[in-house]
Amino acid sequence: MSRWFCETWERAASMQRMAPQGRFQSAKDSGLQPSARGIRIRTYNLCFLGFGNVNRTLVRLLHDRAQELRDRHNISFRITGVASRRLGWIANPAGFDPESLYGPGTPARELPTANPNASASQPPQNVHDWLAAAQADVLFEATSLNVETGRPAADHIRAALHHGAHAITANKGPIVHAYRELRDLAAKQGKRFLFESTVMDGVPIFSLFDQLPAIHLQGFHGILNSTTNVILGEMESVLTFDEALKKAQDLGIAETDATHDIDGWDAAVKTAALITVLMDVPVRLEEIQREGIRDLTPQALRNARRDGWPFKLVCRAQREANGVKARVAPEKVLATSPMGKITGTSSYIHFETDIFPGLAITEENPGLYATAYGLLADFVRAVAAH
Repeated sequence: MSRWFCETWERAASMQRMAPQGRFQSAKDSGLQPSARGIRIRTYNLCFLGFGNVNRTLVRLLHDRAQELRDRHNISFRITGVASRRLGWIANPAGFDPESLYGPGTPARELPTANPNASASQPPQNVHDWLAAAQADVLFEATSLNVETGRPAADHIRAALHHGAHAITANKGPIVHAYRELRDLAAKQGKRFLFESTVMDGVPIFSLFDQLPAIHLQGFHGILNSTTNVILGEMESVLTFDEALKKAQDLGIAETDATHDIDGWDAAVKTAALITVLMDVPVRLEEIQREGIRDLTPQALRNARRDGWPFKLVCRAQREANGVKARVAPEKVLATSPMGKITGTSSYIHFETDIFPGLAITEENPGLYATAYGLLADFVRAVAAH
């Protein structure tokens, strides 16, 4: 274990003795607190696994909405755990000050300063110890996608549920590879397993269907990968494929390794997640026909746009007698149609149900706050039911 990690852990653990009274109480004083209206407010210990842009933005959003959560939803919180490959497993049941966690350079470079002379117990070495040390009530899981197995994100969620915490994720992998198991485990534990941010950021797709009892989804189509949408748009103008990809990367829209987007994996995983949850049909990724955008040339894209039928990377699923048929592939769509009008980082989904023949949602150019909001909304939904 590095000297830096030990010193960081000691600083973090000592904050338990230094946390101000009231907002960051010790865990033994947690639970129900009186509000100004006389309503009892429950304080929840929140843990963040994966501390990149999404979870850091969520911390800021939670901090910004803290008073509203108290006033409208009778919810209070303290942040007791932060973990990532770079940070290790950091737990402080007294709570960190949220403002110290989302500022420039923290905690990726340093954690809030605490008493360096304070003694500390052995720091957690794994997710189970970390959840216990942080006395977690809610886990926000936002680690990287593993297309092949959904792990370790699925393992993290499983551990949180066994610990007795609600599990909320922005990771699509566990939905595709372990949805039914994790759903049933959550029900057995009396906790919630929620994942609104996995498809179209924070747009309420999964929770929408929770509000539509006894409805049957027959199929859907849409544009669910914004990276390819940006690249195709740039190629329609003046750029080559490589130039368009580089521009998307420079803008922070595409990852350094954009293979999952370009080859249709991200769109296929989202399609599989929607089929698995909303159509209640388990589907393997290899069962989804998949074609990316690598073979599209700038000239073909410009000609298609000129003719009024631009190319889009389209996701489709349709219920059939023996299951669901699904594909992800570039298609020409009418420029004046809803999908044809989707540009930039916007997304679109059209559902076909036995009650509503067409039910569509458009999300226009979302940012990180949209994804973070999906996690926050899931938090409110999870704890409101308890």
